[in-house]
Amino acid sequence: MAAEHIADNIKPPRVLVFDSGVGGLTVFSRLREARPDAQFTYVADDAGFPYGNMDAEALLARVVHLMDGLIAQLSPDIVVVACNTASTLVLPALRARFDIPFIGTVPAIKPAAEQTISGEITILATPGTVARDYTHDLIRKFADSSRVHLVGSTQLASFAERELSGNPVRDDVLRDEVAPVFVDRDGARTDMVVLACTHYPLLTKRLEHLAPWPVTWIDPAPAIARRMVQLLGEATNGVPLQTAHATFTSGQQPHEALLLALKQRGLEVDVHEKCAC
Repeated sequence: MAAEHIADNIKPPRVLVFDSGVGGLTVFSRLREARPDAQFTYVADDAGFPYGNMDAEALLARVVHLMDGLIAQLSPDIVVVACNTASTLVLPALRARFDIPFIGTVPAIKPAAEQTISGEITILATPGTVARDYTHDLIRKFADSSRVHLVGSTQLASFAERELSGNPVRDDVLRDEVAPVFVDRDGARTDMVVLACTHYPLLTKRLEHLAPWPVTWIDPAPAIARRMVQLLGEATNGVPLQTAHATFTSGQQPHEALLLALKQRGLEVDVHEKCAC
């Protein structure tokens, strides 16, 4: 569907936001701020979480299969894949298969390279995102004059899920997990950290506190919201705030702390309806 046709739609647009878990809530919040009149459905593939260590072929097949069911069920005008690990792998297949726009979430390497003063950039991601050719192509294209340090965390997404669920890990555990992020070599220290997983901004305040020196943590969510507005147009005047819904692929009801966190973000959880995916 062409962008101008979406923008001309007089009805509130239907937006599907997809992630492996609750990390995509960091993106959803920005999207809803930008288009409060849109009808949002947030789908968390908790049955498949985590994506970071999943075999690429299996992940590709899983996400395409899920999208088949979700798009048939929800008929979205646009889909936001709020997951770096999935986006760096499956976007070409999704765009070839479906005749609707897909917005992905990819490492924000270009703004990091533009803003760095020290020339030391760290990309903090899942092992899957670190290994993707897509990520390395972005580094070659936008950051060839910087020294880029890739850190693949096997635990941080799970730590973020625990944080939102009211069961945070201890400071020393979190500090040890992110210690490789901070590089001090030849008199230059890391000054830009690309949060290349949408789960990670859930931990930003704690990371700022635990960092051995100040760095800029780059969250891709604002850029994703801007891209959505480019495709959908500005919010329609006079249309009230729409109820947003969250669905979990496991069909299980989230526990109380997570339900509260979702409600605080304006999401009603469809606990009695498992998505058709």
